[in-house]
Amino acid sequence: MPGIVIVGAQWGDEGKGKITDLLADRADAVVRFQGGNNAGHTIVREGVHWKLHLIPSGILYPGKHCVIGNGVVIDPKVLIDELEALRARRVDVSGLRISANAHLIMPYHLLLDSAGEARLGKLQIGTTQRGIGPCYADKAARLGIRLQDLLDEKILKKKIVAAMEPKRLSLRPFEKDPSLDLLTMTEEYLTYGHRLERHIGDTSRLLWELLDEDKTVIFEGAQGAMLDIDHGTYPFVTSSNPLAGAASVGTGVGPRNLDEVWGVSKAYTTRVGAGPFPSELTESLGDTLRERGHEFGTTTGRPRRIGWLDLVALRYASRLNTLGSLVITKLDVLSGLDRIEVCTGYRDNEEAQFEDFPYHQTVLHHASAQSTELAGWKEDLGECRTLSDLPQAAREYLEFIAEHTRVPVTLVGVGPEQDQIIWTEAAKDTIIGRSAVVVD
Repeated sequence: MPGIVIVGAQWGDEGKGKITDLLADRADAVVRFQGGNNAGHTIVREGVHWKLHLIPSGILYPGKHCVIGNGVVIDPKVLIDELEALRARRVDVSGLRISANAHLIMPYHLLLDSAGEARLGKLQIGTTQRGIGPCYADKAARLGIRLQDLLDEKILKKKIVAAMEPKRLSLRPFEKDPSLDLLTMTEEYLTYGHRLERHIGDTSRLLWELLDEDKTVIFEGAQGAMLDIDHGTYPFVTSSNPLAGAASVGTGVGPRNLDEVWGVSKAYTTRVGAGPFPSELTESLGDTLRERGHEFGTTTGRPRRIGWLDLVALRYASRLNTLGSLVITKLDVLSGLDRIEVCTGYRDNEEAQFEDFPYHQTVLHHASAQSTELAGWKEDLGECRTLSDLPQAAREYLEFIAEHTRVPVTLVGVGPEQDQIIWTEAAKDTIIGRSAVVVD
């Protein structure tokens, strides 16, 4: 009955969608438990690209339960557009279920998000300006609009008025924006409610019943550990908790149903937006890896910042999530390099050295990477399907990662296609032998 939680072990964009999709074939349900449409998954199947933002990857498999949990914040227009796009490509979306307790992104959240970033000027965090932060803020302030509110016009109108009242001063520059008209907003969101009503339900109970019947469930999240609002590089973080512990809270499933935790990491490091990045590559090699790895945001299209693999941050993510297994993606992107560097420690501006992730932001913002140089390899890895198929230098690179994180590498990505993956025996035993699976 317990399952496997798979979390992003870096700053997001690690390839969790591909891993979720691999496991979804063996699952009975796939669940998204936090974040919003500030994230995205790109899945490549037989050369066809599928870009998903809110709907879990399992939607591409007929007959699966596909669930958006209460911890997700939803822009209903984005969700409906995504559903329509899938229907247009003849994907069956009848298995989608959405928690009635999920909070909604409203027009004023979008306006406040953009205005807030603009006011910060050079101190901008680099948010996607999708209204995610303001929506989570309203949730915490108990001013949120939930999906179930769309099914009762009287309640919806009262809650919109209550939510906008304390924002009057902040919204004054937008007072002529038609999207903020109470009647327009109410009618628009009631229409969304009618279109989504068939998918709304008690997803916590649904998941409990599936797990109680020894079904396989995947818990899929967004972003990565280093963007966690409590434990990441604050304030350059997301507005939710992308850690394994949030899989329980964000779905209403008890923590005893979560048995193993897998972390997904690229063979190098990327991040989007502002914030400290000790192992960042600013020379032409960073541009080369960006192009090879197609490192542009699925949701925003923004170019990602590139760096060598940061084992200090990866060890930290391992501790936060109690990782039992590592999935290393995009190992193929490093092919052709004579040497590969790995960040194994930090040094601050006073030459103090750190092997553990520093708790103080001042230290982190002035930290530079202390690197260990490893041999590179020239071979193309796209056809490798076992660890023994890899060049010796590539195997040694994986062994170095496992040794320094104290977490075994169980899956290795060697290309964008779904079959370009190396399954270790440990991974096969876990996936095939388990009766339930969980993914972040």
